[in-house]
Amino acid sequence: MSIHIGASPGQIAATILLPGDPKRAKFIAETLLQNAVLFNDVRGMLGYTGSYRGKSVSVMGSGMGIPSFSIYASELASEYGVKTMMRVGTCGAFQSELKIGDIILAMTAATDSNINTIRFNGLTYSPCASFHLLIKAYDEAERRGIKVTVGSVVSSDTFYYDDADWWLKLAEYGVLAAEMETAALYTIAAKYKVEALSLLTVSDSLVTRAESTSVQREREFTKMMEIALEIAP
Repeated sequence: MSIHIGASPGQIAATILLPGDPKRAKFIAETLLQNAVLFNDVRGMLGYTGSYRGKSVSVMGSGMGIPSFSIYASELASEYGVKTMMRVGTCGAFQSELKIGDIILAMTAATDSNINTIRFNGLTYSPCASFHLLIKAYDEAERRGIKVTVGSVVSSDTFYYDDADWWLKLAEYGVLAAEMETAALYTIAAKYKVEALSLLTVSDSLVTRAESTSVQREREFTKMMEIALEIAP
C-alpha cells in the first residue's frame, strides 16, 4: 500500500487506464470491464481492476494537473509494478479541423510547467509517447474506421488564462490541443521504463468556442477508451 493508493499488492493490473475524473474511471469499470472490483477510494480517487476480453486491466482517476498525475503515476510504477499506462482524457482543440468528439493520439507533449525544468536542471526535456502503443492505437482506430489525429499537445498548469490568446502561437506551430497531464505521463513513464500513451477526445475548441457537457465528458467519449482497452497488453 502506497501513501495515496490503498490497494494491496496484486490488486492492480500491469496495464492501467488513467482518466482524470474518478467518475469516468467508475464509468469505464462498470460499462466496459467485466467483474470489476474496487481497489482504491483514498481521497475519492476511485480505482478498479476487471477484465476485458480475458485481459486483466485496471482503471483509476488521476486528478487534474501535472502534480496530481505525477503522484499517482509514480506510485503505480514504483509500488505496484504497473508496466503500461494510458491516459484517456479530454482536451481543448487549437486547430479548426478538430471537432467535438474527435480523437487525438499525443505523440509528444510540450508544457508550461516548471516541473521538468527543475528535474533536468534547466534543460528542456521533450517527453514522448511509446511508439509501440502509438502505432497499435493508430492501427486499431483505422481498423474500426475511427478518424484519429496524431501530433503534439501542450500540458498546461493553467486552466483559466488571463490572456485569451495564449494558445495562438502554439497553434501556429502545429500543436493540436491543450490538456493538463500528458507531459507528466510521458516523463514518469520514461523514468520507470514503462509504456505510455495519451488518448484524448476533443471536449471543446478554442477556435470555435464549441463545448461539450460534463455528462458527455464523463460518459459519451467511449471510443478512446475502447481503443485503449483493445491495445492493452
